[in-house]
Amino acid sequence: MVQSVISYRGDLHCTARHGPSGGEIETDAPLDNHGRGEAFSPTDLVAAALGTCMLTVMGIAARGHGLDISGATATVDKAMDTGVRRIGELAVLIRIPVDPREKGRVLLERAAHTCPVHKSLHPDIAMPIRFEWG
Repeated sequence: MVQSVISYRGDLHCTARHGPSGGEIETDAPLDNHGRGEAFSPTDLVAAALGTCMLTVMGIAARGHGLDISGATATVDKAMDTGVRRIGELAVLIRIPVDPREKGRVLLERAAHTCPVHKSLHPDIAMPIRFEWG
């Protein structure tokens, strides 16, 4: 079990501390929900978690097959639903600077789709994923 300790600092700002490392993340409410947008919003962190999880799982799969995907990037565009305040879409673009041929592509794309964050998000959230190689 990993513990995070979150402190409300006032004015819609929070600090989250990662128990094992002591690392911290600051959050603020977004501009469209009473905040100043001075840091990641909680829903921004969900988008960041999805992208980092996908790249991490892809890195694990790549390492296990002798591939190097260093320099790969994930861009996640978050769109909020209209009406109910929730995430409606997380559109992901993953760019891998190398092209590992068809077998490697299939392996890495499957890995991205099996990341724990992707599997943990509600199925009503649209999550289109695109890959660009080389």
